Parts: sequence; C-alpha cells; structure tokens
Amino acid sequence: MTYLLVKTLHVLSSVVLVGTGFGTAFHLYFANRSGSREAIAVVSRLAVKADWYFTTPAVIVQPLTGAAMMHMAGWPIGSRWLLLSIALYLLAGACWLPVVVYQIRMAKLAESSGSGGAELPSRYWTLARRWEWLGYPAFTAMLVVFFLMVAKPA
Repeated sequence: MTYLLVKTLHVLSSVVLVGTGFGTAFHLYFANRSGSREAIAVVSRLAVKADWYFTTPAVIVQPLTGAAMMHMAGWPIGSRWLLLSIALYLLAGACWLPVVVYQIRMAKLAESSGSGGAELPSRYWTLARRWEWLGYPAFTAMLVVFFLMVAKPA
C-alpha cells in the first residue's frame, strides 16, 4: 500500500469518525429536547446503529493507518504532536466507550417506555446527561487531533 492510499484512508476514517459522532450527537441532543418519546426512541436506536456501522470501523482504522503512516514516513513515536494526538485519541475513546453503553441503554429505555406520549423514566434522563457531558471533552479532543493531524507542529 502506498503512503498516499494509507493517508487517504486515515483522513476518510477520521472524517467518518468525527462526522458520525457529531451527526448522531446533534440529532439525539435535539430529539431529547423535543420531548417526543417517539422521536427519541427512533433517534437513539439509529445513533446506536451509526456507532456500530460507521464509528466502530473508523475507530479501528484510525490507529492502524496512523501507525502505518508513522512507519512509512519515519516519524518517531516520541514526536510531541504524535504523543499528544495519541493521548487525545485515547481520551476521546475513554469518553466514547461509556457513551456507547449509555446510548444502548437509552435506546432500550425509550423503546420500552411505550407509545402514546408515555413519559421516559428518570433513568433515561440521567444517562442522557452523562452522555452529553462525555461528548464535550471527546469532541474537543478530536478537534485538536484534527489540527495536529493537519499541522504536525514541531
């Protein structure tokens, strides 16, 4: 595989990773604020699917292509920008793993709460708050990783 192909896969998977995360977060955030149990059930179920179909493969491709580019380009692992990128990627992952669990639980709670305007249980809203608060450091970390990926500062 050529460096250009590996870099293209790396950039595309980073866009899929952050784009899917931002898109699902946007929709679930506003579905939650709509108060519509039906909308929340649909969006939370689709957020879980998006994580399985798009985010998870991108999470796997990112370190593989990153390691391949480091090797091909001869970048030392001790480079500050690489170390910071890896640390921030791991921070985002540490936030993302519980978010996935919360999304699955939220989807099940929304689905099982019934139709016809039934109220969501308070447990749903506790998970939704945790889900939201973990999203802020994860997205901030990934935005900095994007900058580091592009700028590669000394």
